[in-house]
Amino acid sequence: MSSKKRQLDVAIISDVHLGTYGCNARELHKYLKSIQPKILVLNGDIIDIWQFSKRYFPTTHMKIIKQIFSMASKGVHVYYVTGNHDEMLRKFEGFTMGTLKIVNKMVLDLDGKKAWIFHGDVFDITMKHSKWLAKLGAIGYDSLILLNAMVNFCSEKVGRGKVSFSKRIKNSVKSAVKFIDDFETTASDIAISNGYDYVICGHIHNPEIRKITTDEGEVTYLNSGDWVENLTALEYQNCQWSLYKYGDDHILQNDDHEEDDNSMDISVLYTNLLQEFQLKKA
Repeated sequence: MSSKKRQLDVAIISDVHLGTYGCNARELHKYLKSIQPKILVLNGDIIDIWQFSKRYFPTTHMKIIKQIFSMASKGVHVYYVTGNHDEMLRKFEGFTMGTLKIVNKMVLDLDGKKAWIFHGDVFDITMKHSKWLAKLGAIGYDSLILLNAMVNFCSEKVGRGKVSFSKRIKNSVKSAVKFIDDFETTASDIAISNGYDYVICGHIHNPEIRKITTDEGEVTYLNSGDWVENLTALEYQNCQWSLYKYGDDHILQNDDHEEDDNSMDISVLYTNLLQEFQLKKA
């Protein structure tokens, strides 16, 4: 990989779901090593504590954690915004370690404009009233992703392209489409009423940048998508937002070089992670 990194004012990722089979950690590691942001926002569901298990937390997933801490140690301001899958960390709001800070929501001042950032599960009725159903759905979703990976492996062997089961389901079920639309509208309405210029969410795995105008005003709605299906991130540079798509980054896709990291002891890093956040071993 080229040593020259892309300079960014802000990079935002969400819904990585480390610790699940659906996480595309190898691709995310390439992306993180290719950028040099002043601010890195981890907008929720980075570690999937709902399904956190030592039985499945491979080296590629640990490398993401190490890369994030490495960026923080080099002066990158890292904000970990808690989500629903890592909601256990919400009790640590305000925790700071160097330039890394855990928050539940935040406001960034960007070139005279205010960006309101939060994960977005606060708008999810299922999360509010049927958390057990949401957790069951998460397990089913992870199983669907695993099945999807197996099907795509076979499909590519016979020369066919990849297909996303969950994307097709979301795009074909009217209630899912309505949920996404309602989510975006609700977030934008609240942002407008509070005078924010940008409202930035994750949670729904639907990458988006669009202006929303109502009778009350206008706001730019942004969603960072995810690193399970879409492999996307939000980037801010030169007063402009853009949506990064790994699928369009042919340079990173064609770079198969993986550095050996003999300095990383996986078992030690895992133990330190548990101790740092007082988690119990599975």
